[in-house]
Amino acid sequence: MSVHSQSMKPASLLLSSRGGFEHGYTAVTRETDSPCGAGVDFGIRQMRRGEEVDIGGPATSQESVWVLLHGEAEYVWGSQKTCRVQRQSLFEEAPTTLHVDANTRLQVRAVSDEVEWAVIATTNTQRFEPRVYRPEDIEPEYRGSGLAQDACLRNVRLIFDRTRRPDSNLVLGEVINYPGRWSSYPPHHHDQPELYHYRFTGPQGYGHGEVGDKVYRVQQFDTLRIPGGHDHAQVAAPGYGMYYLWIVRHLENKPYEGFEYTPEHAWLLDGEARIWEPAEGPFPGRSAPSAEKPTS
Repeated sequence: MSVHSQSMKPASLLLSSRGGFEHGYTAVTRETDSPCGAGVDFGIRQMRRGEEVDIGGPATSQESVWVLLHGEAEYVWGSQKTCRVQRQSLFEEAPTTLHVDANTRLQVRAVSDEVEWAVIATTNTQRFEPRVYRPEDIEPEYRGSGLAQDACLRNVRLIFDRTRRPDSNLVLGEVINYPGRWSSYPPHHHDQPELYHYRFTGPQGYGHGEVGDKVYRVQQFDTLRIPGGHDHAQVAAPGYGMYYLWIVRHLENKPYEGFEYTPEHAWLLDGEARIWEPAEGPFPGRSAPSAEKPTS
């Protein structure tokens, strides 16, 4: 098994892998990371056709989640049960996800030439039945519709939360951030730390992620760590769709059950709120597009 480690500064919130991920498992964060870790082992696993990986069993104390990012694979329970899954597009297809407790032992087998997973694990000795969440199990939620001139319209795909998985220590989902629009907006915060892992419709795509008063330029394969209690919001650069996987770990005696909006921006939640528009109309010059020419 090939294992790689993500290079970073000790207190950095932005973890970069601009060159992509190598074959095998690349660790991005660890459960013991501090002071701004999210309390999870998170990494990317790249597999090749015919390769198998064992999950769970007596040697582990962690529940684990495998989110399929690309390719075709099989989950194998013993020698009797096989479940085949596939995904070709993060942007056009809802996620397929395997969630198992620490006591379940099974295998993941690559069927296509290349298979990529986001793998999340955290300590949890609770027993629960393994489950595969398929695209038809995920209800898209188009948050921000009708608010702020639709500038924060996005597709939120909740995979599971405390309601669906009360014995899990995790909550996770995906967001499809449309080009030039915001998500996690108005800015919000919660006590639990969070991870965002990014992909873009073009390799040169980028966006900006806010953590408190800091702004980070996020690009392909980046991961942003958000400490608990910090306001956060995201925006994608025009021309580029932005995907991010979001991961929250429950705190002891304080499970994640939602968030609070930053008070000074909460007025934008009113669909009737009056927002400034230029006197000549909301899109002056829209009928005659032209490329801006640089000046000296």
